[in-house]
Amino acid sequence: MSGQVRVAVLGCGAIGSLYAAHLARLPGVEVWAVDPWREHVDAVNEHGLRVTGRADFVAPVRALPDAGGLPPCELGIVATKAAHTADAVAAARAALGDAGVVSLQNGLGNEEVVAGVLPRVMRGTIVTAGTVTEPGVVRYDAPGDSWIGPFEPAPARAGEIALLARLLTDGGLVTHAVADARGPQWTKVVFNAATSPLAALTGLTVGQVCTDAGLREQVDRLVAEALAVCAAAGIALTRDPGESVAEAIREAYHHKPSMLQDVRARRPTEIGVLNGGIAAEGRRAGVPTPAHDAMVALVRGLERSWTGS
Repeated sequence: MSGQVRVAVLGCGAIGSLYAAHLARLPGVEVWAVDPWREHVDAVNEHGLRVTGRADFVAPVRALPDAGGLPPCELGIVATKAAHTADAVAAARAALGDAGVVSLQNGLGNEEVVAGVLPRVMRGTIVTAGTVTEPGVVRYDAPGDSWIGPFEPAPARAGEIALLARLLTDGGLVTHAVADARGPQWTKVVFNAATSPLAALTGLTVGQVCTDAGLREQVDRLVAEALAVCAAAGIALTRDPGESVAEAIREAYHHKPSMLQDVRARRPTEIGVLNGGIAAEGRRAGVPTPAHDAMVALVRGLERSWTGS
């Protein structure tokens, strides 16, 4: 690789931290991370960003509590919660105005928000998992490939997509540059939307949800509705959702999805971009999604129960 590549990572939670660290370990790559958690930012600047678990290294990431000091970058990664996308991207507009920017967020609709501010956008899908265990330290829990491709209404350049995929792969996170990234994205969304809200509503792990007879009926119903939406929208999944369910039971039985973690912490969930995203696409395609609509109503009702609104 010739020359220096500067990458901005917006959101330095578990995923943002993992991707920032793996990129920053490469020679010739300068990584800047933005996150409002001041203790995490200070620890990263003082000691580097440490990765534990399935990898063990420390990477030289430059961290900021806001995007005001972010320099111009060639590439950008958005890894915030969906609710924070608009503010994070708007704050980084000056630094990312001539960058290819990928969303590595959960759900559907984040790319539209990014493209409302920035001109060249990529769809991104990951199955990597991790946890920030203390300021400056992220545990790499589960490996998995990533896929990035152009966001059709405002696509990043092919060279930008290829470069980011190569850098992530060289850094240790296998990433595929694809012409149509909707398939990988929807493959993940269909599974998450069929399991995460049920886990959030019951307090059960993904494996428990998928092996409970009554809840498994609801998982299968949610999957079937989502598949009908995909068929109407011309989206081809890269994997049978049944295989994802079987793998979750076998390899991630005790996994607590982020929506369950948000509910336990009484934080706003991402129900709107998961089940709400499928329901919105269903309306556009003329496909009814009553089960997904019910999940949105139930989880939002749960959220209101602790906010009093």
